[in-house]
Formats: sequence, structure tokens, C-alpha cells
Amino acid sequence: MEKRPLGTTGMAVSEIAFGGAEIGLPYGMGVTSEADMLSEKEAIELLHASIDAGINFFDTARLYGTSEAIMGKAFHDRRDQVLIATKCGHFRDSDGSLPPAATLRKRIETSLRESLTDLQTDYVDVYMLHSANLEILQNQEVARIFSDLKASGAIRSTGASLYSVEEAQAALDSGVYEVIQSAFNLMDQRQETVFSDAIQRGVGLVIRSVLMRGLLTEKGKNLHPALQPVENHIAKYQELLGEAAPDLATLATRFALSFPAVSSILVGMDRLTYLHQSLEAANGRYLDEKTVVRAKELAYPDPTFINFPHWDKMGWL
Repeated sequence: MEKRPLGTTGMAVSEIAFGGAEIGLPYGMGVTSEADMLSEKEAIELLHASIDAGINFFDTARLYGTSEAIMGKAFHDRRDQVLIATKCGHFRDSDGSLPPAATLRKRIETSLRESLTDLQTDYVDVYMLHSANLEILQNQEVARIFSDLKASGAIRSTGASLYSVEEAQAALDSGVYEVIQSAFNLMDQRQETVFSDAIQRGVGLVIRSVLMRGLLTEKGKNLHPALQPVENHIAKYQELLGEAAPDLATLATRFALSFPAVSSILVGMDRLTYLHQSLEAANGRYLDEKTVVRAKELAYPDPTFINFPHWDKMGWL
């Protein structure tokens, strides 16, 4: 497994990062309850297999159910072999507003303390805002708290998990957040507009939704009728398959890793088979310039329609 610099944090991360949502709560296509998930023992075995395969970067969050606790059990005696990124719990008041400075600090510090306890460690390598919007990213008190946590040694680097290009640019402009996690894939390529700025500022980019919860795999067929335009578009990527990428999942993985600005891509894994597939796809040989150009031309024409929470709400998944 090749490693890349995580911006200017001084850390080198595996090109594939283990996405920890699936081992902590029901998540992804076809997973509707705990009955569809790995047992704790199986999840720990998968985490250990990932380390043995060369993956050193593991992503989780306070809001990912039991994910942190499972990682804590898996890594307590292997802490020096892994880099852990986790995300702060949400800290808004019940009416959606941000609380006063003292309350804000208490909630963020409490969330971190709970994460450290579950992870069985005294520091995390990357501590991120979760679903950060412009108000949070531009809030000076939030920035101050995260900077203080880094100065204390409880976290090695600061980060923000976000959605829009505007949010990514705000995180870059803040000068506070050293790692950005956002979605980028064959269908939705909007985040590429900030890639060059991230390189110039030394900010590490961690990419999620590379496989679009499984849509950019063999699962992306026989979708709900409302998603027929999406399924039709996914079929267009067949023209890019061949020696460089024998299947859609490999194409999607290698496309994201073909951008030098990308430090690592998150792959949600809840099966050993998915680990092996990811390792085969991330083999250090990525797409040539001609294929990348064509893939960029095949971005979905209306990326705003790619909205999984809305699809979930409508019962389309």
C-alpha cells in the first residue's frame, strides 16, 4: 500500500483509508439493521487484517455508533501502527443555534474526551468538525478551541468534514484546518475546484463517497425508478473499462487517486472481500491523462441531485 503526505501535517497516510461508519452503525445500500452488520469480533478481525495489508489510516466519528469503541479494542495494543481520524459530536443548541463560548468549549472538549476514552488512547491524529457549515467554519471561537486542543497535545492536527465547495474554501481560507474531508467521485466532481488551493496551502485532502455508498459498484443496478437517470448515467462509464480498470469500483477508486492533491480516499468496509478489492484497485497504477479527461467529461450533469439524505427520505434506496 502506497502512502502519501497528509498535507503538511508531517503524517504519511495510506492511499486507502478505512471508513469506520459501517462497523459502528447500519449504513450503506442494503444495510438496514444490526443484523446486516459484522459482529464486534468480526469487525476487529477486519481492522487487524487492514493493518496487516498496509492500511494505516482509520476514520471514525463520535456519531458512528460503536465504531470508536470497536477501534479502541482493535488498536489498544497497536496504537503506533495506526493514524486515527475522528470527528466531534454536534454541538449546537436544540434550536440550531451555536451556544455561548463557554458552553461551546465544554461540548467540544467533552466530545473529544469521550472519543479518547472509547478509542483507548490519549490523543487522536486528526480531529475534525463533523458536517461543518459556513457558520461553524467561520466561527472564531470554534477555531480557537480546535487550535487550543492541538496545542494541548490531545490532537495532532485539526480538520473539517464538510459538503460544499463553499465550505471547503472557507476551511482553506480560515488557515486553521489542516485536513479537509469531502465528497469527490466520478459523478460529483465539484470539489476539484479547490484542489490546487489545498496544495498551495499544504492542506491534506481526504476524499469520501468515492464509491457513492456502493452505487459505483455492481450494486448500482436495478435502482428505484426515480433514480433511473442516475443508473443510465452510471452505465456510460462502461466505455472507460479495460486494462486500466476492469470494473466500475476499480475505475472509481483509481480516478480519485489519479489527483495528486488527494492524500487518501475513504472506503467504507464491512467485508474482507471489500478490503481485498480496495487493495487491488489501489495498486499504485492509476489512470492515464486521456482516461482522466474523459472521466471528467462524464461527470453527472446535475450533481445537486446526488443527495443521499434526500434519497433516503424519499425511500429510493
